[in-house]
Amino acid sequence: MNTGPAATNNPAATSAPTSANSAVAKTATAIVNIASLVTNDPSLGDGSPLGLIQDAAVVIDGDRVVWVGESSRTPATDNRVDAGGRAVIPGFVDSHSHLVFAGDRTAEFNARMSGQAYAAGGIRTTVAATRAASDEALSANVARFMAEALRQGTTTFETKSGYGLTVEDEARALRIAAEHTDEVTYLGAHIVSPDYADDPAAYVELVTGEMLDACAPHARWVDVFCEKGAFDGDQARAILTAGKAKGLHPRVHANQLTYGPGVQLAVELDAASADHCTHLTDADVDALASGNTVATLLPGAEFSTRAQWPNARRLLDAGVTVALSTDCNPGSSFTSSVPFCIALAVRDMGMTPDEAVWSATAGGAAALRRTDVGRLTVGSRADLTVLDAPSHVHLAYRPGVPLVAEVWRKGVRTV
Repeated sequence: MNTGPAATNNPAATSAPTSANSAVAKTATAIVNIASLVTNDPSLGDGSPLGLIQDAAVVIDGDRVVWVGESSRTPATDNRVDAGGRAVIPGFVDSHSHLVFAGDRTAEFNARMSGQAYAAGGIRTTVAATRAASDEALSANVARFMAEALRQGTTTFETKSGYGLTVEDEARALRIAAEHTDEVTYLGAHIVSPDYADDPAAYVELVTGEMLDACAPHARWVDVFCEKGAFDGDQARAILTAGKAKGLHPRVHANQLTYGPGVQLAVELDAASADHCTHLTDADVDALASGNTVATLLPGAEFSTRAQWPNARRLLDAGVTVALSTDCNPGSSFTSSVPFCIALAVRDMGMTPDEAVWSATAGGAAALRRTDVGRLTVGSRADLTVLDAPSHVHLAYRPGVPLVAEVWRKGVRTV
């Protein structure tokens, strides 16, 4: 598996040294008696991409990791926490979600499970409910879903707009998202707004003009749903190019429902991530393998829509950097559980347990162009998930079992 592209100008992203040795203050906290520690640093431990250390310890000072290594060599500190022979992995990095919404699409899901096909048009139901919701209700929803994900080990979250589709509603969605996370994505180009159903070109003009001007100050990323029923390649190029001109870096919803130009457009524009990647030609795979764009796979969507699974094995064997994410949204993947997505990826997408865990941590970080999260090395942010199991393999081995015993975020035990 690849180690992903380098971080860009995110102020939260810092390059972490790979040495296990660092000066340690007595007031630091040592987590000891870790059965197996996933560092995602191949210079450590067993030398694999996971950098797996057996009988390990981690030392935290403030919000940073200051030491990792074998438990017997742990520096003296005033504070020690016994992991009880459990496994520790980096906090999950969920690099694709849609959490600023209101309403419920149970009826649509029920119909789909009764034989109706999934189509992008269902988004319009959520648009109407989101527009009608108060700021307070939308913010409470975001907080609830992020807390739900945190309890399952997710410590870094990306989320998008895309359920407002007016200048005012998209801007307020991003303002609300930014109250909860630094990883905020402008997705005015989710679908053509129902208000512009008869004039898609005018909506693209709005998305690249007045709406972009209102939204850019609140976002880091710009995204587009490049898909039949949403935006074609020319429209997607115009939207992403306009976003780049405003300082937003591209991401692309690409090749989910059918073959299309999304993946190759993402690579051409140096998008951080092409997300879904379900229907790929050989040229698409070659483009991903030769560029810096991460292929973010979202198995919750295939599970919830009974669609074809992405072929992770094909991507990995070609040398593509792969991330796993939840795509948490009310229509096509209403799950906030990265462990569930790991189990699906191993069972149905050709990934090994090691690859799936890497993709849900370091891979997600690469999809956000971050080096400070998704790994546990000296200098990285102290985001740890403690599993009630001796190995990370149990995430796929025991699907559906609540294995997350503790979560540390920025050096604080939050769960």
